[in-house]
Amino acid sequence: MVWDCIKAFLVGGLICLGGQQLIDRTKLTPARILTLMVVLGVVLEAVGIYGPLADWAGAGATVPLTGFGSNLAKGVRRTVAQEGLLGAFTGGVKAAAGGVTAAVFFGWLAAVLCKSSDKA
Repeated sequence: MVWDCIKAFLVGGLICLGGQQLIDRTKLTPARILTLMVVLGVVLEAVGIYGPLADWAGAGATVPLTGFGSNLAKGVRRTVAQEGLLGAFTGGVKAAAGGVTAAVFFGWLAAVLCKSSDKA
């Protein structure tokens, strides 16, 4: 149990460290860095690296945006195997639908329950 938390912390921390280094050392915009992280997850899943990393590190690899990209790639692979070429267009959406729905719902819930104010 403790070792699982340490692995998740180390892997998640290294992924976030990489993103922070891109922010600090490049002129890339945050949107481009986020996109890069998702694409990196897709590529690493496609070549077979991200799956074993996620199995080993758990939430440390699945929670960051690279995990979202990995989830998209797995969904596309699974749906293409079941439905053919059309799965390349629908598989990622099907695989990510639950996570995206939860993010939208909890974002809405936070907006409803919390009062926003301007910074002074």
